Amino acid sequence: MDKTIGIFGGGQLGRMMAQAALPLNIQCTFFEASSDCPSAALGQVISSQAENGLQDFINSADVFSLEFENTPLEDVDVLIQSKQLHPPRQALAIAQHRLSEKALFDELAIPVAPYKAVTSLESLKAAVVELGLPIVLKTSRGGYDGKGQFVLRSADQIDQAWAELGPAGELIAESFVTFSREVSIIAVRGQNGDVKTWPLAENHHHNGILSHSIVPAPNSAALQPVAQDYITRLLNHLNYVGVLTLELFVTDQGLYANEMAPRVHNSGHWSIEGAVCSQFENHVRAVAGLPLGSTEVIRPSVLVNIIGQYPESAEVLALEGAHLHLYNKSEREGRKIGHITLMPNDSAQLSVLCRQLANILPNPLALSEDMTI
Repeated sequence: MDKTIGIFGGGQLGRMMAQAALPLNIQCTFFEASSDCPSAALGQVISSQAENGLQDFINSADVFSLEFENTPLEDVDVLIQSKQLHPPRQALAIAQHRLSEKALFDELAIPVAPYKAVTSLESLKAAVVELGLPIVLKTSRGGYDGKGQFVLRSADQIDQAWAELGPAGELIAESFVTFSREVSIIAVRGQNGDVKTWPLAENHHHNGILSHSIVPAPNSAALQPVAQDYITRLLNHLNYVGVLTLELFVTDQGLYANEMAPRVHNSGHWSIEGAVCSQFENHVRAVAGLPLGSTEVIRPSVLVNIIGQYPESAEVLALEGAHLHLYNKSEREGRKIGHITLMPNDSAQLSVLCRQLANILPNPLALSEDMTI
């Protein structure tokens, strides 16, 4: 099947989607402001700044998708008058508004931490009284990698929190969840309603940015069917097509949903080498109307982000079972510019690989020496 998929955005997610599409004779185009974006080597980049850019983009492909949940809805509304977008507009609109997202979780009986809408300093003070401290205050729209949020631990921080986030408009206050770890589940739904899920990933963050993910998440056998049930409810309710990610907290009371991402996800990059069919290939298959591939794990894997500065490629590739992916992005503090997938044979080898990798990375992350797989 020869087909062209148009992708809103041209970052590393679009790049890896296009890499997965090429063996299927599927081309990709990208709607992106920067002509030298990570996806530029994989297909035509149509400027989102050009006067007729959106119409040129619509004309460039048969079916459309996205790599960023903050894709402007006004552009989507023009597109869907004549072309199909996967995932659907409804999923995108909900994911762009945290209060709508929490309301959907409530509707589908997916547990979440108690929360309140905040629209003024007075309503923030009321939320503190009702929810108790600490709370996490977030903007309802925008924000990623730890941006657009404030952990409010004491009442004397209320004015500071409001000063920092209040100008952003509507906010959401969430009770602070006491959790043992963060996990994510990634699933894909085809146009025929077929659903497949990958194993849970255990995610570790550094300064609000994903540092590394372990897949399958250790000791997650009892959690997997619960997480699969939650994400399947979302997929079917939204009549979703493509890859969806659900981020979750593991608590003494069970799994609590944090947020969903209507796209391929950083914690799923391991699947390029570690699964029979990666999140990127299955997303392309779903968008193109093709049968979905197996999500079975080939080897337990650890995904490690490269943040800020590039390591020496030769040193990384000298590690046994290491796979290196560079995104053709310039170095900048706090920026994801590549990732490494480690595929160890056992926990002992994993510990050795993590120590070796920590010594190679210019900005060593908190790679634990006692990680298990």
